[in-house]
Amino acid sequence: MSGDEQDKIKIVDPTSVHTQNFPKILEQLGISIAVTTYQAGKIILLRNENGTLNTHFSSFIRPMGMCANQQHLYLGDRYRIIKFSNMPALSGRLDPPDKVDNCYIPRNIHITGDIDIHEMETDKEDKLWFINTKFSTLCTLDGESSFVPVWRPEFISALADEDRCHLNGLCMIDGKPKYMTALGATDSRGGWRENKRDGGILMDVDTNKIVLDKLSMPHSPRWYREKLWLLESGEGHLSTVDLKKKKLTMIAELPGFTRGIDFIGSLAFIGLSQIRETATFSKLPITERLKERICGVWVVNIENGQTVAYMKFTAGVEEIFSVKILQQTRWPDILEVDNDLQLTSYTVPDQYI
Repeated sequence: MSGDEQDKIKIVDPTSVHTQNFPKILEQLGISIAVTTYQAGKIILLRNENGTLNTHFSSFIRPMGMCANQQHLYLGDRYRIIKFSNMPALSGRLDPPDKVDNCYIPRNIHITGDIDIHEMETDKEDKLWFINTKFSTLCTLDGESSFVPVWRPEFISALADEDRCHLNGLCMIDGKPKYMTALGATDSRGGWRENKRDGGILMDVDTNKIVLDKLSMPHSPRWYREKLWLLESGEGHLSTVDLKKKKLTMIAELPGFTRGIDFIGSLAFIGLSQIRETATFSKLPITERLKERICGVWVVNIENGQTVAYMKFTAGVEEIFSVKILQQTRWPDILEVDNDLQLTSYTVPDQYI
């Protein structure tokens, strides 16, 4: 980012600031950004409002994993998976009227129990896949069970609610689960914590083998432009993975704990967390490198690793988990589960209209 852009910081509200070009980027691309923060209990929508970044907060119970398309948005919170349907027709009943172009309204709530849901994605049939971190498994739903465990690492010997390896990141390729990240190749209750600094791993779902190890708290593996990317959160890095040579190439070093990423064109939108030096986050490379870490969303040019724009929270929000680009929507809204609009918002199959 140029010096001129760095100087052009706009104060949005008491909780955040941003570079002036951040909302311009959203407008040019015709997108908005959705962010989950379990620490603050919010989904935050980042939207352009006449050249200023609008931050819209919706409350949920410890929201974590999230995925979205034009029709549906899925959210995993403390003990539920909530499926939202897009109802743009509600725009006229929202404030201000007729400004919202996509409105996600809760349509189905599945009670999973407290399983520490992490990343989630849908396949080509809109079937949901999600990481059940507490039970160290990749899961789906069947409508009856709390969850359906489909895959777990070869070193996990039993289905138990013990967070044995802190399975966290999910990468889909061609609509199928392909790569997973975990914070340790361990098979005991919370065993990953003992070597959290560099015990992280990347696994191939098809072979159930570790393809890369000695990583510092890896998260958010993604397949984009025929490359595998991941965030080495304990270092504060965005990196690419050379699967043949089994090594990482750092693309960008960022001023926070990197977790949550999405791509469009040559840009990556990356979540940064402050992380407090608790037992979980102590003695990591990033806490040694940076006394002060930042929480926000950074926009990075993946072709040269340069920061293009950013927004950062100055109060209230300290940790981010998921970052999702909402395509083809400049001003979306997400209704909370207890919003009264749901009492009189109806949909029926087209053939009955």
